Amino acid sequence: MANSSPMKQPRRFRRNTLWLALMAAPLAHAQPVSLDPIQVTADREADADTVVDAETIERFQADDLEDVFAGQPDVSVGGSNSIAQKVYVRGFDDPLLNVSVDGATQAGALFHHSGRLSVEPELLKQVEVNAGAGRATEGAGALGGSIRFVTKDPDDLLRPGESAGALVKFGSFSNTDGYKASGTAFGRLSDNWSTLVSVSQSDHEPFKDGSGDRIAGSDARQQLGFAKLVGQLPADQTIKLSHEVRTDEGERPQRPQWVVSSFNRLYELDGRRDTTTLNYGYAPAGNALVDLEATVYHTESDIEQNVEDRWGRYFGFSRNIGGDLRNTSRFGGHSLTYGVDYREDKVNAGYQEDKRAEQQTGEVLGVYLQGDLWLTSRLLFSAGARYDDYRLKDNDDQRFSEDEVSPNANLAWEVVDGLTLKAGYAEAFRGPTTQDAFKLEGSENDPDLEGEKARNTEVGFDYRYETFRLSAEVYRSEIKDAIADPLLPFRESIYKNIGDLESDGYLISAGYQWQALSAGLSFHSNDAEVDGQPLTVYEHNLLGNTMGDTWIADLAYRWDRNLEFGWQGRFVEGIDNLDTSVGTIDKPGYGVHDLYLHWLPTGNEDLRLSLTIKNVGDKQYLAHASNADYQHIEDYEGIVGMPEPGRDIRVGLAMRF
Repeated sequence: MANSSPMKQPRRFRRNTLWLALMAAPLAHAQPVSLDPIQVTADREADADTVVDAETIERFQADDLEDVFAGQPDVSVGGSNSIAQKVYVRGFDDPLLNVSVDGATQAGALFHHSGRLSVEPELLKQVEVNAGAGRATEGAGALGGSIRFVTKDPDDLLRPGESAGALVKFGSFSNTDGYKASGTAFGRLSDNWSTLVSVSQSDHEPFKDGSGDRIAGSDARQQLGFAKLVGQLPADQTIKLSHEVRTDEGERPQRPQWVVSSFNRLYELDGRRDTTTLNYGYAPAGNALVDLEATVYHTESDIEQNVEDRWGRYFGFSRNIGGDLRNTSRFGGHSLTYGVDYREDKVNAGYQEDKRAEQQTGEVLGVYLQGDLWLTSRLLFSAGARYDDYRLKDNDDQRFSEDEVSPNANLAWEVVDGLTLKAGYAEAFRGPTTQDAFKLEGSENDPDLEGEKARNTEVGFDYRYETFRLSAEVYRSEIKDAIADPLLPFRESIYKNIGDLESDGYLISAGYQWQALSAGLSFHSNDAEVDGQPLTVYEHNLLGNTMGDTWIADLAYRWDRNLEFGWQGRFVEGIDNLDTSVGTIDKPGYGVHDLYLHWLPTGNEDLRLSLTIKNVGDKQYLAHASNADYQHIEDYEGIVGMPEPGRDIRVGLAMRF
């Protein structure tokens, strides 16, 4: 059983070959219209492997991170509880990724039993995901890739010729007897200035799992306030200033990623994130050598747990202050991006009377260069490098300093029209950084702690023919000298280099559109391990997890321009006899179906009615990205993640003024 203090706490299946059988037939009374595929697709202009757009997020009335990434097979979200959700890309936990909101890096971890990312889907214009170490422009410490959340601008909501507007939304959730309400006002202050203000609130009772049981500790009350000011300045300059406040409150288990038990009782657990971001752009017309972008940000996150019958209130606090300055120069079809970024991190923790008793501070300075060169009209060569210098002062007054150069190179060759072959290699580096706030007291860093070095190699292809699309890639990612504080077997808490973390796998996806009908099918298979031992979220906290082979299938049909409906299925294959350091565990497979319907009764977006049914079959299951079930192992009773919610019928109303 895990220590109860606030500061301490080979896969065995065959890979499958993807088969595709996409068929479409005319449906009566159908009107041919243009319909974007529901499948998450690549967006070359966004410089991302995949992009989840606002329309995809809206389809299923996304309420949390799991909803946002539900259609992407190589991204998994576990935790069930909103404050415990963790994101995994190709098996790597999100602390190994560079995660940002409008360029503001979200670094640091507050509690290893909770998630560290919070975002309001309603605000998102798109989410860009880059898997694996990649371009030098992805930022410092992107060992497993990057996730970039991009929020909406006023112009994304204003119609042509419109000077002001408002959007009011209300949604009900049958599973949690909950609701979500939001109001957004947007408009132009002048010809050159526009603004957006949004507030939302949601309230959910504990959800029911697929067996109909209420899961204690899964309730949530969330509030959001967001404001953005956008200005078009003289001489082709743009400025954006935004501020976001997001809170999450509820009665949760002491360790919110586990079910309630005799040693994991319910207490008040609240979280908050405040982010202020300033973006500046300067791209003078007629000057291809200057496309300047600058970002300055300040993020504060905190978590408070009131273990009232033991040690009382305990606090964790994280602050990130930083900026990025870059310029892109274009020479014909070629481009060169170069810049510098900097971030200062601070993590505090402590009890009510001395909540700043434990502290770590760190900083990282990076310089980078990335070039895209067309060797021929069909052959693109991209190469770059970044230099990162890390410094850390921990809570024992130990000082660490690590620096490294990380190169990358990629080729994209359009062999024939529609068929592009791709290959790439990239490295990324992360020196010792601030650690889990709730473990600062009682934990320490190994004096010989060294930085982590990632290497990512992948090859693949993209094929497009008219409305048919097929793509595939094979990858191998390795992080040398991964840093962790192993939870098992129980011993004193020391962050050290525990070994080499490896993630191998492949991804295949296909999509087809016939008139008003679109279909997609994708498959991802991954093996993730440390020195030959499979990753588990319990034993390798903040490093990664093992997921079964994952299929995503979807269909979308637009009856006419006012009515659209669709289906999406996520199918995860089971894993048997997964060896861990304390015994063998199983991860049963599962399949979950979601349906949606959108109707515009007035014929335009002034009024939208939405119906979404999540988990149509009321499936009872434990997500592979959650904490696995260890309860059959002696002395590990109660060590199991929360099950996922059962059927949830969501009804939404959106009115635009």
